[in-house]
Amino acid sequence: MSEKTPGGEIDLNFVMQARRDKLDALLERGVAPFAYGFDRSHFAAAAVALVPPAAEGEHTEGPTVRVAGRIVAWRAHGKTTFAHLADPSGRVQLYFKKDQIGESQYSLLDCFDLGDVIGVSGPLFRTRTGEVTVRAEEVRMLAKALRPLPFGKEEVVDGVTVRHSAFSDGELRSRQRYADLAVHPEVRRLFRARSAMITAIRGFLNEIDYLEVETPVLQPLYGGATARPFTTHHSALDMPLYLRIADELYLKRLIVGGLERVYEIGHDFRNEGIDRTHNPEFTMLEFYEAYADYELMMERVEKLLVCASDAVARVMGEERGVRGVEAGTPPHFMPPFPRLDWLTALSGAMGVPNVMELDTAALATAAETAGVPKVESLSRPKLLDELFQAHVESKIDTPTFVVDYPLELSPLAKPKRGNPALTERFELFASGKELANAFSELNDPLDQRRRFEAQARLKAAGDDEASGVDEDYLRAMEYGMPPTGGVGIGIDRLFMYLTGTSHIRDAILFPTMRPE
Repeated sequence: MSEKTPGGEIDLNFVMQARRDKLDALLERGVAPFAYGFDRSHFAAAAVALVPPAAEGEHTEGPTVRVAGRIVAWRAHGKTTFAHLADPSGRVQLYFKKDQIGESQYSLLDCFDLGDVIGVSGPLFRTRTGEVTVRAEEVRMLAKALRPLPFGKEEVVDGVTVRHSAFSDGELRSRQRYADLAVHPEVRRLFRARSAMITAIRGFLNEIDYLEVETPVLQPLYGGATARPFTTHHSALDMPLYLRIADELYLKRLIVGGLERVYEIGHDFRNEGIDRTHNPEFTMLEFYEAYADYELMMERVEKLLVCASDAVARVMGEERGVRGVEAGTPPHFMPPFPRLDWLTALSGAMGVPNVMELDTAALATAAETAGVPKVESLSRPKLLDELFQAHVESKIDTPTFVVDYPLELSPLAKPKRGNPALTERFELFASGKELANAFSELNDPLDQRRRFEAQARLKAAGDDEASGVDEDYLRAMEYGMPPTGGVGIGIDRLFMYLTGTSHIRDAILFPTMRPE
């Protein structure tokens, strides 16, 4: 690493100093070390595919190509040099021969290092060992790497490429995602799979006439979930604003306005702890449909997840012949998913007839016994939620709908038909993670006001995750909100489940972390 001396000068270690010296050598020879562009004709994989297979020992030729990418391997042998160039599609071997490219260009290779970005043009051929190679006729430096990338080693074992990473510290990889992506093709593939999953979700919803919309990230009053918000201040309006904790209340305003099927994929923010499944900034999908209830939304979720899983499987299946990387097969969703009653499940796990009949003190004692921290600061709804997580949620492996939550845990859901102490709400769990949360949405403004006011009392009593009364949302409801089904799906957690990723920071390109 480089550090500043007391005088402020940068003191480079010998490896980085050697690269700076090579940079100076390029400049002295009139070679621009940071180019403006390069007219690439083929990606590496496409170039390799141009040369037909040959019989053993046979020499075959291909067309001339122009390839560009990063040097990931380098072997100099006097008047010849072999290298490997990597780009987003894969890698291709390069062959430099002094007699072919001339003394002047060949001597420039002394200024090249692993990690440099170069452009090469020349005809393709297949070597006697069978590897497709570019016989370089021209080489250009496109970006000189002044810092060495932590490349690992590769070897072929029983015909399978095995990668040994030199960059295995998870925290460092998350901090320097650019380096992680540069040296780990499997990480690039992982995030291509994430993009494919989101594209598939959009395609599924668009196909059934949902409209993608955008709602405010900065909000004068946060709501739609129970969470501590991030607070900021708008100078011109001289007012506090909050980063949204959920998209819900604005999306349901659109339902009132006649946009009957809407969805949003965006970032939400919750001022909470960071652990294996929580990041303060995360990606959520929320979608709402007029004239639907939670039964229909369960069907929507099952079909959507099949599309998402298939999209991930297509991308993750591109690299099956590699060991030493995460190349597992995503789980395949098989609807219909089993259902589990919330009250029956928690009461049974705790060995009581009806957990809702326990007073707050008894719930606190049970939570403390279950290992829940700081129980004295938790409200009754939060105690119930923590108990459910400890006794039920953490033990659900295969995708399962947990249905019919108590009213006090679901301030935005309609009462269950036939049992008003419960609500028409479901959550989808798998591998101990919450993947989706959904309601038959409350559309009675009078009932909604009572629930908002109950939340406000919890907030006044010190619950910093409770919300207040949103008068504008109540006004929208008073204009008449159709029966509505709504779903929220955590994109990061869904992707973790589909790829077997154990830590949320590995499912987010740039997770929130402490400063170095």
